[in-house]
Amino acid sequence: MDIKNAMIMFEALSQETRLRAYQLLVTAGPAGLAAGKLSEALNTPHNTMSFHLNHLSNAKLISSHKEGRSVIYTANFTMTHDLIEFLVKDCCRAEFATIRADEQAGGAVIELVRCCPPNKPQTTP
Repeated sequence: MDIKNAMIMFEALSQETRLRAYQLLVTAGPAGLAAGKLSEALNTPHNTMSFHLNHLSNAKLISSHKEGRSVIYTANFTMTHDLIEFLVKDCCRAEFATIRADEQAGGAVIELVRCCPPNKPQTTP
């Protein structure tokens, strides 16, 4: 993934309604959710929800398909994986985060190291 595509995705996720919709779609998994269910869950008017879903779709973070009269939206897990991989491989220093394949699980493992431990308040003797 290049930085331009990452910026488009981050911009799409930087708005509360879109981020919440995306979270719901990730939680829903491959089955996805109907646009009406998303509007209802987020207490957002249908036309406003449509605008936000279009924004996420243009960023390639979600996709949609028709099922009868409903439009079903699903998270694009491949793009999500690519964005996370971009962050770990291209933005983080190796001593803070690494990503490795886990053949047994059929995925990847991200290992994060606490780079800066919190300051402890000093006690007086």
